[in-house]
Amino acid sequence: MCNLYNLKVKRWEVLEYYQAQDAWHDELEKDYVSPGRSGFVAVHNGTGLDLTVMRWGFPPPQRVSKPIVNVRNYASPFWRSALKNPERRCLVPVTAFQEWSVEPDPVTGKKRPHWFSVPSRPIFSFAGVWRPTETGPAFAFLTCGYDGEPSAHVVGAIHPKAIPVILHEEDHMKWLTSPVEDALSLACAFPSQLITVD
Repeated sequence: MCNLYNLKVKRWEVLEYYQAQDAWHDELEKDYVSPGRSGFVAVHNGTGLDLTVMRWGFPPPQRVSKPIVNVRNYASPFWRSALKNPERRCLVPVTAFQEWSVEPDPVTGKKRPHWFSVPSRPIFSFAGVWRPTETGPAFAFLTCGYDGEPSAHVVGAIHPKAIPVILHEEDHMKWLTSPVEDALSLACAFPSQLITVD
């Protein structure tokens, strides 16, 4: 489960990348986003994209204490309405994301953080959903499994449970505007050869 990602670029670069209108007019406080923090998202406004800011993490259901940041079970009633409604989908701009190793480091005894990026793209997009809440809009992004053995994928070799859904640029509008069945066809592991790990 991805619980930390970076956006180490300026707002104008994100606006240019999405060819979006600026609906926020300010930089983020930090160049990373963790659960509960605010992050940029791009939403479809009917004719183009708006870049705005939302909090990362849907309010949790009863008996769950932490915000829900990753969408894994697409059939769950918890996510169904956001996924079904194209107006509740968004693009989450990212420059790198972190996953923890499954096994602890033999020297320190602690799990190690690994950072993944897409070298050919200074900015890339997670497939996200959002909803209004009492404290303002909140977003989460999709994760998915791997085709074949997780160990054969650069992310799966470190974090075999799931990978964030990274969209190809040509699929941005399909994610934002298509019926849910077509949109969810994009929920697959990004090609391993296009990702690097630090």
